Amino acid sequence: MIQNQEVLQNPLAVDSVWKLLGKYAIPCVISLLVNSLYNMVDQIFIGQGVGYLGNGATNIIYPLTVIVLSIALMLGDGGASFLSLRLGEGKKEEGAKGIGSVITFSVVVGIIIAVLMAVFLEDLVYLFGCTET
Repeated sequence: MIQNQEVLQNPLAVDSVWKLLGKYAIPCVISLLVNSLYNMVDQIFIGQGVGYLGNGATNIIYPLTVIVLSIALMLGDGGASFLSLRLGEGKKEEGAKGIGSVITFSVVVGIIIAVLMAVFLEDLVYLFGCTET
């Protein structure tokens, strides 16, 4: 009986798809716009403070940032989906173990990426178009 009450109170179970899209998609789009605005303003300040070489340096490193962010999003979104599915099935302990595994794996992957970046950073920046300047 309690589980049925939880389902009725859960907006994902009772609200329309359009209402849910508005409720969850609009904040997501706003955060993406703010992030884009931050990147543009950052480039303006770097360009005026350091010059075109500073802009070039940040643009060379940007693909590496995107790669690391994509790995983090993959692990975070996958872990969140796993937890949601397990909580929906009423398997809280299994969900907690899964999230613990995702957090541990994220730390391990972060350390591996940091070591690889430290060792191969010069080769990576040349791969993405860096020059001697």
